[in-house]
Amino acid sequence: MNSVPARYRGVASGMRVTFQNTGMPISIGIFFSLMIVGLTSRVPGAMLHGLTANGVLVATATTLAHLPAVSYLFAAFLGYNPIGSLLGAKVLSSLSAAHRATLTSHGFFPQLISGPFKHGLVIILTFSIVMCLLAAWASWLRGGKFIYHEHREPPTGPELNLSAADRSAPAHP
Repeated sequence: MNSVPARYRGVASGMRVTFQNTGMPISIGIFFSLMIVGLTSRVPGAMLHGLTANGVLVATATTLAHLPAVSYLFAAFLGYNPIGSLLGAKVLSSLSAAHRATLTSHGFFPQLISGPFKHGLVIILTFSIVMCLLAAWASWLRGGKFIYHEHREPPTGPELNLSAADRSAPAHP
């Protein structure tokens, strides 16, 4: 704020807050999109392997593995294991009791997507680091600290003719 004339600091502050409030939702959108990219690249393989390892037929596992990654992300945020409802009662009844218990347990789904989720976080954090380095570089390019100094006009008129004693004496009504 020191680089702006005092009379424009309110406007400059308003612009700074506007850009900050606009940047936050945009960054959330970018980060969420990058997370979806990370999940989309890794969830199908993890889902296919996890389901087939627990007795689900390859055709059914392939279909479930290619569902949109957004659904997996929201299920994870809500603490919900969607595998039971995605497979349906018919498929679940064809599985052994041990496989059915594993697939519908609270720990199966989080463990299944933890690797893809970590991959998405690595993408997001790498992007954040690159953006922070670019911002630091741009800040370094702008130079040293600049402080705006107001230029005052020299006094004119009657106050110019006052002597030093008159200027220090209190005014009488």
